Amino acid sequence: MNRVLVLHVVILVLLLNGCSSLATAQGGLQTRSDVRVFIEEMSRKHHFGRHQLNALFQQVNLQYKILDFIARPAEAKPWYAYRRLFMTDGRIQGGLEFWRRNTVALAGAERKYGVPAELIIAIIGIETNYGRNRGTYRVVDALSTLAFEYPKRSAFFRRELEEFLLLCREEGIDPAVPVGSYAGAMGMPQFMPSSFRHYAADLDGDDRRDIWENPADAIASVANYFAVHGWRRGEPVVYRADVKGASFYPLLDKDLKPTHSVMELTRFGIVPGVRLPEQTRANLLLLDGDDGPVYWLSLHNFYVISRYNHSPLYAMAAHDLSQELRERREASARAPD
Repeated sequence: MNRVLVLHVVILVLLLNGCSSLATAQGGLQTRSDVRVFIEEMSRKHHFGRHQLNALFQQVNLQYKILDFIARPAEAKPWYAYRRLFMTDGRIQGGLEFWRRNTVALAGAERKYGVPAELIIAIIGIETNYGRNRGTYRVVDALSTLAFEYPKRSAFFRRELEEFLLLCREEGIDPAVPVGSYAGAMGMPQFMPSSFRHYAADLDGDDRRDIWENPADAIASVANYFAVHGWRRGEPVVYRADVKGASFYPLLDKDLKPTHSVMELTRFGIVPGVRLPEQTRANLLLLDGDDGPVYWLSLHNFYVISRYNHSPLYAMAAHDLSQELRERREASARAPD
């Protein structure tokens, strides 16, 4: 009777964990049918050696904790709680110190790409606390877990795994070495592999795009990302707004691309906090403040920031942190020695 019970428990465990646990136990992830299909695709499309990929996937360890993390993103918090994660004295002082240490690189990137230094710093500060927290998961483990064990977005992460293997070949990196976030993001700016291949930049001219250890390259890569996505030099990001009545509610959509003219917005009872040309394109944004709802008009550059992370909370946090850094630096420059 005990043997039957043990057998039932074993079967239940296998069913819960899926065939991946059995495949791994029998000889590594490369024995799974979906992984074998991926290896064949990489061999056919990009001429990777099958033996090379078999050896790599034999070393891969699926990280099931990642599935819990990705189900609870920080962006699910209300705005007032999300903002507090980044608008701390430690994060602000760390940003000012990063600015002091990398003044030349930041100024060079701002000249070349038109993206303000404070925004570049804010992005790196939010992503990795200026390079201090780059993640603890091997990128190949994280991407493999999400590519083969997260059906909801498996297609996306299979593409990112493909991009990761390509960038490792192009950059001369052992794919078993890089470490990053639970989602496979890498380096100081936490680029996904596809973003690295498209936007990573070499600022210091050493023919390497080192976003892991070289702050100059990380700075240029963030600036290049925004420039390619259409950052407009010198233009604002958001303005506060007031609302009258309730006719504005249909304008609170999830599309962050500014599609409404200021003239149209005013007809719905939306009053910009500053005088704007009537044809200026903007969207109405509602955030949960400490004391109730707060309304903003998000402009083109806000949309560009949101291309880095599609959450409006993220874009607003990056903007707020960047403005605080700029104000603190300017105040420090004005203060007597």
